Amino acid sequence: MNRRSRARLAVAALAAVAALAAGGAAGLVRAGLARQVPFVGWLAGPARPGELPVGAPGGTGPRRLRIAAIGVDSPLEALHLDHTGALQAPVEYAEAGWFADGTVPGDAGPAVIAGHIDSRLGRAVFYELSRLRAGDAVEVQRGDAWLRFVVTATGRYAKTAFPTHAVYGPTPDAQLRLITCGGTFDRAEGSYVDNFVVYATLARTTSGQG
Repeated sequence: MNRRSRARLAVAALAAVAALAAGGAAGLVRAGLARQVPFVGWLAGPARPGELPVGAPGGTGPRRLRIAAIGVDSPLEALHLDHTGALQAPVEYAEAGWFADGTVPGDAGPAVIAGHIDSRLGRAVFYELSRLRAGDAVEVQRGDAWLRFVVTATGRYAKTAFPTHAVYGPTPDAQLRLITCGGTFDRAEGSYVDNFVVYATLARTTSGQG
Protein backbone atom coordinates (compact mmCIF):
# COMPACT_ATOMS: atom_id res chain seq x y z
CA MET A 1 0.00 0.00 0.00
CA ASN A 2 1.50 3.36 -1.06
CA ARG A 3 1.42 6.62 0.88
CA ARG A 4 -1.49 8.02 -1.14
CA SER A 5 -3.64 4.93 -0.48
CA ARG A 6 -2.87 5.06 3.23
CA ALA A 7 -3.88 8.73 3.29
CA ARG A 8 -7.19 7.96 1.60
CA LEU A 9 -7.91 5.20 4.13
CA ALA A 10 -7.11 7.55 7.00
CA VAL A 11 -9.51 10.18 5.66
CA ALA A 12 -12.24 7.58 5.20
CA ALA A 13 -11.74 6.30 8.75
CA LEU A 14 -11.97 9.80 10.20
CA ALA A 15 -15.13 10.45 8.23
CA ALA A 16 -16.66 7.23 9.56
CA VAL A 17 -15.80 8.16 13.14
CA ALA A 18 -17.31 11.62 12.67
CA ALA A 19 -20.50 10.10 11.24
CA LEU A 20 -20.78 7.74 14.19
CA ALA A 21 -20.28 10.58 16.62
CA ALA A 22 -22.96 12.66 14.93
CA GLY A 23 -25.46 9.86 14.46
CA GLY A 24 -24.57 7.52 17.28
CA ALA A 25 -27.32 8.68 19.60
CA ALA A 26 -30.00 8.13 16.98
CA GLY A 27 -28.49 4.76 16.15
CA LEU A 28 -28.51 3.70 19.79
CA VAL A 29 -32.12 4.84 20.17
CA ARG A 30 -33.17 2.89 17.10
CA ALA A 31 -31.32 -0.24 18.26
CA GLY A 32 -32.38 -0.05 21.89
CA LEU A 33 -36.09 0.65 21.53
CA ALA A 34 -37.17 -2.25 19.37
CA ARG A 35 -39.24 -3.71 22.23
CA GLN A 36 -40.17 -0.55 24.09
CA VAL A 37 -41.17 2.58 22.19
CA PRO A 38 -42.33 3.36 18.64
CA PHE A 39 -39.50 5.03 16.71
CA VAL A 40 -40.04 7.88 14.27
CA GLY A 41 -41.63 6.59 11.09
CA TRP A 42 -45.04 6.80 9.42
CA LEU A 43 -46.60 7.88 12.67
CA ALA A 44 -44.85 8.59 15.95
CA GLY A 45 -42.20 11.14 16.74
CA PRO A 46 -38.71 10.61 18.16
CA ALA A 47 -38.61 8.18 21.06
CA ARG A 48 -36.33 7.77 24.05
CA PRO A 49 -35.59 4.62 26.08
CA GLY A 50 -38.05 3.51 28.74
CA GLU A 51 -40.73 6.14 28.14
CA LEU A 52 -43.50 3.76 27.16
CA PRO A 53 -44.46 1.31 29.94
CA VAL A 54 -44.55 -2.31 28.82
CA GLY A 55 -47.98 -3.87 29.21
CA ALA A 56 -48.60 -6.75 31.58
CA PRO A 57 -48.16 -10.10 29.77
CA GLY A 58 -51.29 -12.11 29.08
CA GLY A 59 -53.74 -9.22 29.34
CA THR A 60 -56.87 -9.31 27.20
CA GLY A 61 -56.36 -7.03 24.23
CA PRO A 62 -58.95 -4.57 22.89
CA ARG A 63 -61.28 -5.64 20.11
CA ARG A 64 -63.05 -2.55 18.85
CA LEU A 65 -62.99 1.26 18.88
CA ARG A 66 -66.02 3.57 18.76
CA ILE A 67 -65.95 7.37 18.58
CA ALA A 68 -69.50 8.60 18.03
CA ALA A 69 -68.51 12.27 17.62
CA ILE A 70 -66.64 11.53 14.37
CA GLY A 71 -68.44 8.39 13.22
CA VAL A 72 -65.67 5.88 13.93
CA ASP A 73 -66.59 2.23 14.57
CA SER A 74 -63.60 0.05 13.84
CA PRO A 75 -62.10 -3.30 14.78
CA LEU A 76 -58.61 -3.00 16.28
CA GLU A 77 -55.59 -4.61 14.68
CA ALA A 78 -52.65 -5.53 16.93
CA LEU A 79 -49.65 -3.39 15.94
CA HIS A 80 -46.04 -4.20 16.78
CA LEU A 81 -42.62 -2.71 16.03
CA ASP A 82 -40.81 -3.69 12.87
CA HIS A 83 -37.12 -4.62 12.62
CA THR A 84 -36.12 -0.94 12.56
CA GLY A 85 -38.04 -0.11 15.74
CA ALA A 86 -40.82 1.72 13.87
CA LEU A 87 -44.47 1.19 14.74
CA GLN A 88 -46.20 -0.85 12.07
CA ALA A 89 -48.99 0.88 10.20
CA PRO A 90 -52.46 -0.71 10.19
CA VAL A 91 -52.92 -2.87 7.12
CA GLU A 92 -56.41 -1.53 6.44
CA TYR A 93 -56.77 2.22 6.00
CA ALA A 94 -60.35 2.06 7.25
CA GLU A 95 -59.34 0.38 10.50
CA ALA A 96 -57.33 1.46 13.53
CA GLY A 97 -54.72 -0.52 15.45
CA TRP A 98 -53.38 -0.59 19.00
CA PHE A 99 -49.76 -0.85 20.14
CA ALA A 100 -49.87 -4.44 21.43
CA ASP A 101 -46.42 -4.31 23.03
CA GLY A 102 -47.44 -1.43 25.28
CA THR A 103 -50.20 -0.70 27.77
CA VAL A 104 -53.52 -2.47 27.26
CA PRO A 105 -56.48 -0.03 27.25
CA GLY A 106 -57.98 0.02 30.72
CA ASP A 107 -54.70 -0.75 32.50
CA ALA A 108 -52.72 1.97 34.25
CA GLY A 109 -50.62 3.85 31.74
CA PRO A 110 -51.04 5.36 28.27
CA ALA A 111 -52.50 2.87 25.81
CA VAL A 112 -51.79 3.82 22.19
CA ILE A 113 -54.25 3.49 19.29
CA ALA A 114 -53.10 4.64 15.85
CA GLY A 115 -54.74 5.02 12.48
CA HIS A 116 -54.24 6.50 9.03
CA ILE A 117 -55.64 9.92 8.15
CA ASP A 118 -56.09 9.17 4.46
CA SER A 119 -54.80 7.24 1.47
CA ARG A 120 -54.51 7.76 -2.26
CA LEU A 121 -58.13 6.63 -2.51
CA GLY A 122 -59.53 9.12 0.00
CA ARG A 123 -60.33 9.40 3.69
CA ALA A 124 -59.12 6.84 6.23
CA VAL A 125 -60.32 5.89 9.72
CA PHE A 126 -58.82 8.90 11.58
CA TYR A 127 -59.51 11.54 8.94
CA GLU A 128 -61.77 13.46 11.35
CA LEU A 129 -59.67 12.89 14.48
CA SER A 130 -58.72 16.57 14.74
CA ARG A 131 -62.40 17.44 15.27
CA LEU A 132 -62.44 15.85 18.71
CA ARG A 133 -62.69 18.20 21.67
CA ALA A 134 -62.40 17.90 25.45
CA GLY A 135 -65.40 16.02 26.82
CA ASP A 136 -65.96 13.82 23.75
CA ALA A 137 -66.30 10.09 24.46
CA VAL A 138 -64.03 7.36 23.11
CA GLU A 139 -65.12 3.76 23.67
CA VAL A 140 -62.86 0.71 23.53
CA GLN A 141 -64.15 -2.86 23.73
CA ARG A 142 -61.99 -5.19 25.80
CA GLY A 143 -63.39 -8.68 26.19
CA ASP A 144 -67.13 -8.31 26.83
CA ALA A 145 -66.76 -4.90 28.48
CA TRP A 146 -66.77 -1.43 26.98
CA LEU A 147 -64.31 1.08 28.41
CA ARG A 148 -65.44 4.70 28.16
CA PHE A 149 -62.65 7.25 27.92
CA VAL A 150 -63.22 11.01 27.92
CA VAL A 151 -61.06 13.34 25.83
CA THR A 152 -59.07 15.76 28.01
CA ALA A 153 -56.84 17.47 25.42
CA THR A 154 -55.56 17.38 21.84
CA GLY A 155 -52.37 18.55 20.18
CA ARG A 156 -50.63 18.74 16.82
CA TYR A 157 -46.87 18.37 16.84
CA ALA A 158 -44.10 18.36 14.28
CA LYS A 159 -42.56 14.90 14.05
CA THR A 160 -39.19 16.56 14.64
CA ALA A 161 -40.45 18.03 17.95
CA PHE A 162 -42.70 15.25 19.20
CA PRO A 163 -43.49 15.47 22.98
CA THR A 164 -42.45 11.91 23.69
CA HIS A 165 -42.78 12.01 27.46
CA ALA A 166 -46.23 13.63 27.40
CA VAL A 167 -47.53 11.05 24.92
CA TYR A 168 -45.75 7.87 25.99
CA GLY A 169 -44.67 8.62 29.56
CA PRO A 170 -46.11 6.59 32.47
CA THR A 171 -49.36 7.70 34.09
CA PRO A 172 -50.87 6.67 37.44
CA ASP A 173 -54.27 5.94 35.90
CA ALA A 174 -55.68 4.38 32.75
CA GLN A 175 -55.29 6.74 29.81
CA LEU A 176 -55.55 6.57 26.04
CA ARG A 177 -53.65 8.16 23.18
CA LEU A 178 -55.16 8.33 19.70
CA ILE A 179 -52.56 9.23 17.10
CA THR A 180 -52.58 9.96 13.39
CA CYS A 181 -50.69 12.06 10.89
CA GLY A 182 -51.43 15.71 10.17
CA GLY A 183 -50.19 19.05 8.90
CA THR A 184 -48.63 19.47 5.48
CA PHE A 185 -48.00 16.49 3.24
CA ASP A 186 -44.32 16.27 2.25
CA ARG A 187 -44.38 14.79 -1.24
CA ALA A 188 -40.63 14.26 -1.28
CA GLU A 189 -40.82 12.12 1.88
CA GLY A 190 -44.21 10.65 1.10
CA SER A 191 -45.64 11.46 4.53
CA TYR A 192 -47.18 14.21 6.65
CA VAL A 193 -44.85 16.44 8.65
CA ASP A 194 -46.92 16.44 11.86
CA ASN A 195 -48.72 14.07 14.21
CA PHE A 196 -52.10 14.78 15.78
CA VAL A 197 -52.63 13.34 19.27
CA VAL A 198 -55.80 12.96 21.34
CA TYR A 199 -55.40 12.48 25.09
CA ALA A 200 -58.19 10.70 26.99
CA THR A 201 -58.75 9.31 30.50
CA LEU A 202 -60.83 6.30 31.55
CA ALA A 203 -64.22 7.35 32.93
CA ARG A 204 -66.10 4.09 33.40
CA THR A 205 -66.47 0.45 32.36
CA THR A 206 -69.74 -1.18 31.28
CA SER A 207 -70.52 -4.84 30.57
CA GLY A 208 -72.15 -6.17 27.43
CA GLN A 209 -72.70 -4.10 24.33
CA GLY A 210 -72.81 -0.73 26.10
